[in-house]
Amino acid sequence: MKFQRTDGKNKDFIENCRLLDMDLDRRVGKKIERDKYKKYNQLDEIKEAIVVYEGNRVIGGGLVSLLMEWAVELGYKKMVLETGELLAESCAVYKKLGFQVIPNYGPYEDMPESLCMAKDLKSWRQADAG
Repeated sequence: MKFQRTDGKNKDFIENCRLLDMDLDRRVGKKIERDKYKKYNQLDEIKEAIVVYEGNRVIGGGLVSLLMEWAVELGYKKMVLETGELLAESCAVYKKLGFQVIPNYGPYEDMPESLCMAKDLKSWRQADAG
């Protein structure tokens, strides 16, 4: 596997996100109105993204531990994300990596199906080094 650091304008990242959106619509689209999230998920505003390749084929993106490493390199102290309780697999990954549930922030405050989480990167980096 090859991991490419990029941004939200990368064509492979855009296509991967399109496929992810289709999967999310299939999995949770009947339970929540996903269209209300579109204005908050603008890809061209994403400055750091990771695309995963196997050979020349895109097989994924956004591996959290790699994004955490990159964030530390860039000097970030904390990561904050939004997911949903209906996405149990994602929640389990984030919790395993030490993300804690926080009060919903900004546009997600009035979206009870949203679940916001945060991770102190300083403590993660120290634990990783130890």
